[in-house]
Amino acid sequence: MSLRLPTLAGALWLALGSLTLPALADPVAAVADYAISMGNSNIASVRIALQDDGNQYKLNADARITGLASLVSSGSGKVESEGISTGTGLTSERFDLLTSSGGEDFTVAITYAGRDVQSFVINPPLINNIDRIAIERKHLRGVNDMIAAFVLKGGKLDKSLCDRRMQIFTGLERFNIAMRFTKAEDATSKKTGYQGPVILCSIRYTPISGHFTTSEVTNYLKESDRILIWYAPLATPGTYIPYRVLLTTSMGDLSMVLTRLTQ
Repeated sequence: MSLRLPTLAGALWLALGSLTLPALADPVAAVADYAISMGNSNIASVRIALQDDGNQYKLNADARITGLASLVSSGSGKVESEGISTGTGLTSERFDLLTSSGGEDFTVAITYAGRDVQSFVINPPLINNIDRIAIERKHLRGVNDMIAAFVLKGGKLDKSLCDRRMQIFTGLERFNIAMRFTKAEDATSKKTGYQGPVILCSIRYTPISGHFTTSEVTNYLKESDRILIWYAPLATPGTYIPYRVLLTTSMGDLSMVLTRLTQ
């Protein structure tokens, strides 16, 4: 299975890719660093910064190709997401994505209101063809952006955190994510940015529109039963971020692991 931009960018942001909460008395300010690896090789690093005052949030993510992957390719990505913070999660009002590779930029800009897409612009635009499933207006209702949806909010670090269904619109594709509880574990590695209890959730990916029927990545994700995400708590009670994301591919495990957490 070959991964190319923007499909590679989409897979990585899904892995952040693989963030929602009750209204909090104390503000949240955290910076999380992640290492992304394919098999035994580091291929990218990601830094995510979250600010949340209980009413409004801002998320910034910066990704860069690193390690051996930088010998054969170069690239970076930036995401900005901001919107409303409530007792049930983060609801995006604005999402901007910029990826750069081989001297070429690719941008996505989306605005939302009440979980409905108001506008979206992709540059350069995708060329529609017979293999692409058309995005319909009904697919743009009740959605969230692909990074805000993966910060979880809830009362406790327990199985209830995994009981979620998400409708995601990336500007390129509309898909559903169904999460379910797998088990509770303890993160003990001293090489990671957190040690303590975590919750493991499994993910089912269902493409809705915007994807190409011939896409190997889309078809692989749709059939995969091994997309896993572990969640860890922040210091502020009720906020949970990905500790680890694991996606098995034909080229090996694509993994994202929290390496440093500042709050």
